[in-house]
Amino acid sequence: MSTHAASSVTAHCDELLNAMVPFRERAHLTERWGQRLAAVLGGGGRLLAAGNGGSAAQAQHLTAELVGRYRDDRPPFSAIALHADTSTTTAIANDYGVDEVFSRQVRAHGRPGDVLILLSTSGASANLLSAADAGRATGMRVWALTGAAPNPLVAGSDEALCVPGASTATVQELHLVAVHMVCAAFDAAVERATA
Repeated sequence: MSTHAASSVTAHCDELLNAMVPFRERAHLTERWGQRLAAVLGGGGRLLAAGNGGSAAQAQHLTAELVGRYRDDRPPFSAIALHADTSTTTAIANDYGVDEVFSRQVRAHGRPGDVLILLSTSGASANLLSAADAGRATGMRVWALTGAAPNPLVAGSDEALCVPGASTATVQELHLVAVHMVCAAFDAAVERATA
């Protein structure tokens, strides 16, 4: 490996370590989210999740862990990644515009008391801001995983976990850590409720 390649790999690790310290100080929020999700989903509610690009992948990762399993076998729970239905997503984008891609689905699938989680490295995506508005109007709890605050999505959410990473890659990597922490807290709460 060349010296330049090694230094850029090391720099990426250093950036991740630097972002981890402030992330860890707020990471307790993931435990509360996991516990709250266990109560909502265990009571027949649902989670809707959305993001764009890499954040869409993180949203889908979260819903897969809840419908499938994170670590141990347990019942499936209702969780939908709003971007994953390509026919619906492209029809809405075509007929109503990209800004409505998620909000229209939130109005269709969300119910009062359900949870909407929105993932965005910038916290400024118009389609996620519209989804947050639709979620609040529907009576859902709106949570956001974003990059550094302040940003518009934090302002439009009930709660937010912000990652002050220096790059999009670092923010996305810590969002995945947060997703796994939420899942661990969710599974622990489900296990306590069924013990």
